[in-house]
Amino acid sequence: MKTIDSKNLKLLFNSGSNNLFNHYPEVDALNVFPVPDGDTGINMNLTLTSGASEINELKDDADIYTVAKTFAHGLLMGARGNSGVITSQIFRGFAAALEGVNEVDSLLLAQAFKMGSDTAYKAVMRPVEGTILTVIRESSSALLKKVKGGMSIEKTLEILLKEANLSLNRTPELLPILKEVGVVDSGGTGLVRIIEGMYLASKDEFVQRNSSTTSASMSSAAASIAEEEYGYCTEFIMSLGPDSVKKIFNQKRFTEWLNNHGQSLVVVRDEDIVKVHVHTLSPGEILNYAQQYGEFLKLKIENMTEQHHHLENGAKVEEHIDLVKEEVVKVEEVNSEFIDEHNAIIAVSSGSGISQYFKELGIALIVSGGQTMNPSSEDFLAAIDKLDTDNIFILPNNSNIVMAANQAADLASEKGKNVFVIPSKTIPQGIVAALNFDPEAEPEENLKNMKYSLKRIKSGEITFSIRDCEINGLKITKDDFIGIYEKDIVTGNTDKYECLLDLLDKMIDEDSVLLTIFLGEDVTREELFETKKEIEKRYPDLNIDIKDGHQNIYSFLIGVE
Repeated sequence: MKTIDSKNLKLLFNSGSNNLFNHYPEVDALNVFPVPDGDTGINMNLTLTSGASEINELKDDADIYTVAKTFAHGLLMGARGNSGVITSQIFRGFAAALEGVNEVDSLLLAQAFKMGSDTAYKAVMRPVEGTILTVIRESSSALLKKVKGGMSIEKTLEILLKEANLSLNRTPELLPILKEVGVVDSGGTGLVRIIEGMYLASKDEFVQRNSSTTSASMSSAAASIAEEEYGYCTEFIMSLGPDSVKKIFNQKRFTEWLNNHGQSLVVVRDEDIVKVHVHTLSPGEILNYAQQYGEFLKLKIENMTEQHHHLENGAKVEEHIDLVKEEVVKVEEVNSEFIDEHNAIIAVSSGSGISQYFKELGIALIVSGGQTMNPSSEDFLAAIDKLDTDNIFILPNNSNIVMAANQAADLASEKGKNVFVIPSKTIPQGIVAALNFDPEAEPEENLKNMKYSLKRIKSGEITFSIRDCEINGLKITKDDFIGIYEKDIVTGNTDKYECLLDLLDKMIDEDSVLLTIFLGEDVTREELFETKKEIEKRYPDLNIDIKDGHQNIYSFLIGVE
């Protein structure tokens, strides 16, 4: 086809969204660090799903600009994580290029992707090459040079996909950590999957959701499922406990067991709720195992083998609804004790103990989300709308959440809200920023002081490795505990307490005065007793504050001032 209209564009967007959905576990697996919270794939998937949901609500006679603008708005509201926010900006620029037209030819399509690239770069304060930004810039620029008037849409998207793949394969040369670990950029991979889905739709090969796929990133066991039998897409939401009749839940063991009995695994925990998506040949075995830890609130099993047979015979499979993508980010009730007509603070937290401590520090509203489920821009807007005050300060407390918070602040400003984002990238940074808030000060002064306070604290964390790897000359074995200091993995050990001591040795110096440790849900004060005595022995002049954070995945969150 030489041009696309609104109906064609809707198909392209839906096919791109579906293709990403079918591959988001492999995107998650490209996480540079071997930590269990790689979430680029699921963040981008949920971002695209939000956009697709909005355009599917449009009337059939909607014009092409309305389709593009609505898709971009859906992405904007559903944007999660840095890659999700950047993707939303790409399609925001794409949509702007289509204003005032009824159909799009190859030249305009190329210009739209280039405008998308330009818009995304402008939205990022410090663009990093070797990422999704590089992939969209290089591929859209190459397309502009190669596109010709009268060229088919299929050929145009074929060129874009080819150039995007070439750019993606070059990302390790631009970002050394990718080369060291032996992976390409995860966000760039997600974008390639979106473009691939759009290209396939242009050839009348529309991508359906939930088709079983094999990929090089799958384990051999997972690949055998996809090659021999499609199996069952098994999803459930489960309430944990009570401990008196159920086994004590350990997310690491739970995830490992499921991973050995299926593929495309996603496990999300939010306090006492666990949400699971897995493809398996034996759903009964999965459910029996899971029920040892709690009771099911929602349950869904789909026969992918049967669906595949229907597809082969030309049938259209009903859209798959992923239970895991349902609300796991929670905006709590306003803590009215700490809100007045002038100021209020919103903080992101991922543990009940951490949330309680933030409330004690005067946080008016907690946005809680699991480690693998970053709040979207819409989640932040919902929190902002709950607060009727002159100035609102947001503490994202995660490097992958700052951009979504900034995007929400921009959207809120259009409604007349005065919102300031303090770029806290860790829980300890968020805490020290909250402690430096002065309710009597002007908002600009608070913004300056809270930002400056972030420099006065060192952040560290202990989690476990999900694979064997070597980073910065440090050999890590799967299931080892690893210590992360700021953004670098600096130590590894089979014992979490020894790993903690190793990490503290690298974080604490002669200027350190206060050590704060938040205990994860897999650690008790009794278990830490001997280690705490050793810490006190090594650092006799250090004030030590141990708190129950109840966060998952990370055994210890550490702040050193």
